[in-house]
Amino acid sequence: MDDPELKVVFGLVIVLVAIAGGLPLLRRKQELEETRLLVLGEAFAAGIFLGAGLIHMLSKAAADFAAAGVDYPWSMVICGVMLLFLLYLDHLGDRLKAAQGPSSNAMPLLATVMLSIHSFLVGGALGASSQVAMTIVIFVAVLAHKGAAAFALSVTLAKSSLTQRQRLACLATFITLFPIGLALGGLLSSAGSADLLMEATFSAFAAATFLYLGTLHGLTASVLIARCGDRLDFFFVTLGFGLMALVAIWT
Repeated sequence: MDDPELKVVFGLVIVLVAIAGGLPLLRRKQELEETRLLVLGEAFAAGIFLGAGLIHMLSKAAADFAAAGVDYPWSMVICGVMLLFLLYLDHLGDRLKAAQGPSSNAMPLLATVMLSIHSFLVGGALGASSQVAMTIVIFVAVLAHKGAAAFALSVTLAKSSLTQRQRLACLATFITLFPIGLALGGLLSSAGSADLLMEATFSAFAAATFLYLGTLHGLTASVLIARCGDRLDFFFVTLGFGLMALVAIWT
């Protein structure tokens, strides 16, 4: 199986996982209990995102910009700007929740925007990847988080006063932006002489997204802040990070 076909298969698997993670909850119109397995999976995903962002995506972006003859540290600047933007959106969500309550329609809409940005950018990074090993790294990182992200979005939507059609539209937006990003990343990476800069840019954006999902996402409720005092949770975070460090041997 060549690289484009592998990306299509990976993209399809991730879309199906997102549908399975989010759609049943909306159709039942009830909130499921958060299991210990789901909590540990989220901790593992946080470690994977942290390792993938630092070890793979950010270093890859910096190397590609350097290979393209760009001396300015654009990879760090792009990553930093996106981190600040995502942090602002998270704080905005907290303020809206405090002012309007958890049932406010602003909360699920903002959550849809944030998670859709993540979905689009990591899809673009997957599509722009030129190495099979890097493609697998991105796939593992996204797969570890996608179902939980769809579940979390569906919980937020279920608590809102949005209609069922509006809830489904929000979930569909989150799900479909991943293959759109995947397709766009693939097109830009094959755009002739500009492909290296395009891949570097997507990698820098994805690095910020991965780092944010692994550290600050959810603010005080994030894994590294709320649950790393638990030894098992912390072990799963370090396990995910260690896996990404191990994969770096072959990338």
